[in-house]
This record gives sequence, structure tokens and C-alpha cells, in this order.
Amino acid sequence: MTRMLRGAIALAGAVALSLGAVATGGAAQPGADSAAQGEVKIGLLLPESKTTRYEKFDRPYIEAKIKELAPDAQIDYYNAAESATTQQQQVNTALAKGDKVLILDAVDAKSIQSSVQKAHDAGVKVVAYDRLAQGPVDAYVSYDNRKVGELQGQALLAAIGDKARTGQIVMHNGSPTDPNAAEFKAGAHSVLDGKVKIGKEYDTPNWDPNNANQQMSGAISALGKENIVGVYSANDGLAAGIATALKAAGMNVPLTGQDAQLDAIQRLLLGTQTITIEKPYKPEADAAATMAVNLAEGKELPKSLTPTTVTSGSGQKVPATLLTPVVVTKDNIKDTVVKDGLYTVEEICTPTYEAACREAGLQ
Repeated sequence: MTRMLRGAIALAGAVALSLGAVATGGAAQPGADSAAQGEVKIGLLLPESKTTRYEKFDRPYIEAKIKELAPDAQIDYYNAAESATTQQQQVNTALAKGDKVLILDAVDAKSIQSSVQKAHDAGVKVVAYDRLAQGPVDAYVSYDNRKVGELQGQALLAAIGDKARTGQIVMHNGSPTDPNAAEFKAGAHSVLDGKVKIGKEYDTPNWDPNNANQQMSGAISALGKENIVGVYSANDGLAAGIATALKAAGMNVPLTGQDAQLDAIQRLLLGTQTITIEKPYKPEADAAATMAVNLAEGKELPKSLTPTTVTSGSGQKVPATLLTPVVVTKDNIKDTVVKDGLYTVEEICTPTYEAACREAGLQ
């Protein structure tokens, strides 16, 4: 287990101890207008489902932890399907249902500010999850996003090697409405600038893989495939679209990613993606759930749960927990995503990938 991952797990243990374990239970169904079952009423608002993490990991982990800490909790779940307007309407619905705390992963950190203010004015607490929304947020949990970009940039430079002196890279930075994307971008630039020429650079609206595919195809046409020596992709969803464009052009150059999606792990095995960044979902989800239950019960957040402070885009100082990301390569899949229980070897090593799995020591 890496030192960084041990740090994330240690923080998860502190999160659990801050309230103590209780019984586990089920969770409310999406959009269900469930009757109040107790004093702990929490709205969970996630931004989209194209990125597989939200429905597969974040939601079930958050709901399970809430129910562990408060078995009678009412949980109202919403997914905004990438629409900032929809998410604003969902906040209104959550407030109308009497939710005392909102766990909010904003589609658009800036446009959601009025909804955060509305919640604050109604006495409802807001825990910003993964992305730091603007407005009077009460607590924030995420990973050190600038560090993510730095790790991606370092890995890309290492994979490019001497070709960095003469070649060019293409950068795909993610959605301009996501404050995390700006931090990934800043971290990557802090490593890459002056070390390699950036031939083309894109923001990719809605983190859409199709947009990334089109952008990459355009970059190949503009720069010439012989001149491109690597590609920075801010996450695995974008990397999927980029990898398709590279394959269509007969190219295979170093490519980064983030989120440790299953398809990205499989691309690592095939050599069509170089690294991804694992941000273990359970420590992040457990921290958010614990914050929310504390706040719903009228308790102050302990310093162990919010050891640092961050400043939002609207200038608020927000108590925060920032966890440490982990680099995943072909060589450490077993010691990262498999050991952490993100995927089993069987899930990764389907027939298409059996030979690559054997070569990587997974089978």
C-alpha cells in the first residue's frame, strides 16, 4: 500500500471515529418523495452519470455511511444529468422537502451560488462534495486537485522522455464550469510549462468524451500526427474519446487520465493509456456523509474532520478536508484499485484483456 493511500485511509478512519458506528440500512430511491423518517434529512445532489463513478461508487458509499451513522435518516437523491438549471431546481425541491443538509457536487460551481445562498438563508447547511461550489458553503471534501494535475504532468513528461525536446503535446483540460478542472490545469501547467511545447489546448464542455474525440481529431489534423508526442487528458472519460481518435489516426502516444474508471484500467493494460489517478471514493464519501450527519444533528464539525481551509471562487473561507490522490500504472493495478476493492481481477480481466492481465501479473 502506498504512503499516499495509507494517508487517505487513515483519514477515513478518523472520519468514522468522529461519530462512531451504528447499524446499517437501506437508502431512498431516486426522486422518491419519502416521508420524514427522523431528524436527519439530507439531500444528495450529484452532477451527472456519464462519469461512471457517481452512480457506481459515490452515491452508494455516501448513502451507506449516512445510514450507518443515522439509521433513520431520510435521504433524497438527485442527479442533474449535466444541467445546471436542473440542479438549481433540484435544490429547490430538496429545500421544499425539509432537508436540513445538502451534499452538493455542483454542475456549475458559479451558477449554483444563488441556490447555495437560498439554502443558507433557510438555515440549511451545504457540504460541497468533490467540487467547491460558490456561496456560503459550510464544509468541503475533495482531493488535492492541484496535486492531481501535477502528478499527471509529471507522469506525462516521464513517459515522453527525450521526445519532449522536439515534439508537441495536446492538452484537454475538462469543463470550464468545473472549478476542479481549473486546478488540474494549473497543476499540470506548473510541471509542463517550459519542458514541452503545447501545440493545442482545449477546455472540454461537460467533460464530454465525444467533444474530446473531436478536439483530438482536429489537433491531429492541425499539428500532424508525427509531431504529437503525448496527450494530457484531465480525466478518464475524456481519455476514452481521445484514445479512439488516436487509434483512428494510427497513433499510440502517452496519455493521462483520472478517476480510475474500469475502461481506463483496461487501457493501461493494453498500453493505450499511460496512467490514471485514483482518488479512493470511500474516504471522500465517508467524510461527506459524516459532515452531513454532524450538521443535520446540529453539531459543530470537529477539527479532525476539517483540518484545513480553502477559499471558494466567491471568496468564502470554507472548512475542508483534502485527501491525497494516487497514481495508477499498469505495474501497480493490483496494489491500488484491486487492493482497495474498486474492482476485482475478474471485472478487469475479461476475455479481451486476459493476455494483458497475465503479462501484468494480475492472473
